[in-house]
Amino acid sequence: MQENENNQNVELDENHLIQIRKDKLKELQEQGKNPYEITKYNRTNSAGEIKANYEKFEQKDVSVAGRIIAKRIMGKASFCTILDSDEKIQSYVSINDLGEEAYKEFKTWDIGDIIGITGFVFKTRTEEISVHAKEVKLLSKSLRPLPEKFHGLKDVDLRYRQRYVDLIMNPEVKETFKKRSQIISEIRKILDEKGYLEVETPVLNTISGGATARPFITHHNTLDIDMYLRIALELNLKRLIVGGYDKVYEIGRVFRNEGMDIRHNPEFTELELYAAYEDFNDMMDITEELFQKCAMKVCGTTKINYQGTEIELGGKWKRITMIDSIKDVCGVDFNTIKTDEEAVALAKERNIEIPAGKETRGNIISLFFDEYVEETLVQPTFIYEYPIEISPLAKKSTKDPRMVERFEAFIGGREYGNAFSELNDPIDQYERFKEEIKARENGDDEAGMMDEDYVNALEYGMPPTGGLGIGIDRFIMLLTDNASIRDVLLFPTMKPLSNNA
Repeated sequence: MQENENNQNVELDENHLIQIRKDKLKELQEQGKNPYEITKYNRTNSAGEIKANYEKFEQKDVSVAGRIIAKRIMGKASFCTILDSDEKIQSYVSINDLGEEAYKEFKTWDIGDIIGITGFVFKTRTEEISVHAKEVKLLSKSLRPLPEKFHGLKDVDLRYRQRYVDLIMNPEVKETFKKRSQIISEIRKILDEKGYLEVETPVLNTISGGATARPFITHHNTLDIDMYLRIALELNLKRLIVGGYDKVYEIGRVFRNEGMDIRHNPEFTELELYAAYEDFNDMMDITEELFQKCAMKVCGTTKINYQGTEIELGGKWKRITMIDSIKDVCGVDFNTIKTDEEAVALAKERNIEIPAGKETRGNIISLFFDEYVEETLVQPTFIYEYPIEISPLAKKSTKDPRMVERFEAFIGGREYGNAFSELNDPIDQYERFKEEIKARENGDDEAGMMDEDYVNALEYGMPPTGGLGIGIDRFIMLLTDNASIRDVLLFPTMKPLSNNA
């Protein structure tokens, strides 16, 4: 039964269209032409390769393969366009070249079917690079119709749930994920050339540590213990610095059982790197280098446009302490505020809500920064010297023991990187873990746990070390101009449509 999805006047519901295609498949199978039994097709070239090098391929025989995305039937000759992973290319198909039976069969194929075409390369009268088919072969039958080409797959929720259709229908989406791969490859290249060793650390741990976040909990049946999906890569990587590696890094998935929005997904990709004998100032330098070289790789420039705002990633980024940034934006100088009581009074005066257990000067400095400063940091800026209360794994500042040698990198009002001069004093680290336990006992389920083995590792001696973490997904959002983290994750976490989904 002939189906022409481009020109039909009467809309058929999807189930009817699927049944038509199943009937066609059954007919092919009865004729001994089951496309699913084909195991291999000898494709010689991609569409992109042919179109980029037409002079090399003109009048030469090629074999291409891909999905039919357009068909134009004109009696004894037709045109169809296929899409492969690279590009789309047109083919001229005629009864004279294929023979009557093969051409008749070709005309029954549907938009979405995957086919192979062998023929020679030429240009049509309209100068379109095409393949003049000598042979066509059905390689896989599409039983579901693709979305109508002029409207495509626009429903955002459906795009994330059916990414496979999204990639077929929206070339810009496929390009985003190509860039994602290029960015991660470039990061590896930069770090490898600097002598960093890429390693892998456990996803399942008996202790949740390395960050302030609520973990996912699972159960190991054989050991009969609860385990945590990692919320950070930090502690195991620093164990390797203790063990004698000077530079290590990992790019891997981490998991946080927290809220979901355009910047947060329960699982995401993080880069963490650690370098012995370096500090947080060195980490600022490598952060600039990673952003600038990756921008050049995928954008061709360090001057990018993100959601309508021009951002210059090149050159030296602005560096300012957290306290000075607050003073610049809202006029409050925490250098003059010495006690917790003064800080609490000031927060109340400004109507800043203080979470239970956070009534300290350091926590309130952080609250002021979040309230007044973060969204103002449009051009790349390093905010450094953080309160010790919110930085349990960073080394104290030699200028002020209430602060630590830590920075975060901000661009477009968002945080993109977090780095420390790592705490290597085992006695101080043990005391800070105890403070985390106290916070946990007081109801803070994001506070860390005591990791006695990590303290034990530090007791063997860890050299002065700089550490850096960068959220890869946000980084890719920036360089591909995507507003939502779901647009840079191939398969973002989604709530099931039903209990059976």
